[in-house]
Amino acid sequence: MTREERALRQEQRERARAIEAAAREAGKGPIDVPFLLLVLLLTAIGLIMLFSASFPSAYYETGNPAHYFVRQGIFAVLGVAAMLVIGRINYERFRGVAKLALFFSIALLILVLIPGIGTGKLTHGAQRWIRVGSFQFQPSELAKVGVILFFADSISKKKERMRTLRYGVVPYAAILGVIAGLMMLEPHLSGTMLILGIGAAMMFVGGIRSYWVGLGFGGVAALVFAYMQGWITYNSSRIAIWLDPLNQEYMQGAGYQTRQSLIAIGSGGLLGMGLGKGRQKFMFLPEEHNDFIFSIVCEELGLVGATLIMALFALLIVRGYWIALHARDRFGSLLAVGVTTQVALQVFLNIAVVSNLIPNTGISLPFFSYGGTALLVQLAEMGLVLSVSRQMPAS
Repeated sequence: MTREERALRQEQRERARAIEAAAREAGKGPIDVPFLLLVLLLTAIGLIMLFSASFPSAYYETGNPAHYFVRQGIFAVLGVAAMLVIGRINYERFRGVAKLALFFSIALLILVLIPGIGTGKLTHGAQRWIRVGSFQFQPSELAKVGVILFFADSISKKKERMRTLRYGVVPYAAILGVIAGLMMLEPHLSGTMLILGIGAAMMFVGGIRSYWVGLGFGGVAALVFAYMQGWITYNSSRIAIWLDPLNQEYMQGAGYQTRQSLIAIGSGGLLGMGLGKGRQKFMFLPEEHNDFIFSIVCEELGLVGATLIMALFALLIVRGYWIALHARDRFGSLLAVGVTTQVALQVFLNIAVVSNLIPNTGISLPFFSYGGTALLVQLAEMGLVLSVSRQMPAS
C-alpha cells in the first residue's frame, strides 16, 4: 500500500468518525417552533370544529353529545405525546424499521381483505378496517408511514443510480403497484391516490429523470380522460354527479351528500352563521364530522374563517418543505418531503371534494376529521419532521 493510499484511507476514517460524531450530537438542537405551533394550533381548532360538527349525531347515536369529541381528544393527547417523543429521537434510527414497516403494512392490507376471520369491517360498501376488540384502525394509514420510511431510506442510499430505470423507477413502481392493487380491492380510491402521490413526489425529489415524471402525469391525464369519456365505468356515477350535482335525478340518491355539502358552504357566506350555529350537521349532511367537516367549517365560520384555516395549512406545508430543504442529509430531507406531501395532498383532495372541484373520493381532512388512529398517526408523522428539524445544520 502506497503512502497516498494510506493517507486516503486515514482521511476516509476521520471523515466517518466526524459523521458519527455529528450523528451523536444531532438531535440536541431545538425543534422547529413555528412548525410545532402550527401543528398544535390546527389540532386544537380541529377538536373545536369536531365538537361543533358532531354533537347532534353523537347525541342521536349515543345520548352523549360529547362522545366523538372526548374520544378524539384522548387520541389527540396521545398523538401530541407521541409527536414530542419521536421529535427527540434521532431520525437515523428509523432506518432500521423502514423495511419492517413497509412489509407489515402490506401484510395488514392483505389481512383486511381475508373474509371469515373477523377482522374486516364493511363500511359504506368498503372493507378497510381491522378490528381488535373495541379498537379498530385502517391499515392504509400505516401503509403511508411504511412507504415514507422505506422510500426515504432506500432512495437516500442510491444517489445517482436513481436516474436509471432499473434502480430509480422499477422497484418503487412495483411497490406502489402492489399497495395500490390491494387498496383498490377494498376499494379505497382516495387512499390509493394519496399513496401514489407520496411515492411519486419522493421519487422525483430523489432524482429520477424528469421525463419519467412527465410520463406519470401523462398516464394520470389519460386515466382522467378515459373516465370522462365513459370508457372506465368504475364509480362512473360519481363522475356524473360531479358534472351535474344539482340534477334532480341525483337529489336523493348518490348526489345527496355533495348537494348538502354545497348548501352548507353557500349558507356560510362571508362571515358564517357562527360557531355551533350551523344547520346542515343536524342529520342533513352525511359524514359531517368526518370527510365533510370542512363544509361545516365553511357554514359556521364563513369564507373568512375557512380561508384562515387554509392559510394555516399552507403555512404548515411551506414550513415542512423548508425543513426538508435545510435537512442535514438526504434521508432527513426525504422524510420531511414525504410527510409534508401527504398533508398537502390530503388537504387539497378533501377541500376539493367537499367543494365539488373533483368527484367525491371519500378522504379525511388532517387534524379535523374524526378518526382517533388517523389523528395519532398524523401527529406521530409530525414528530418525524420535528426530529429532522432538530438536526438541521446551524446557519
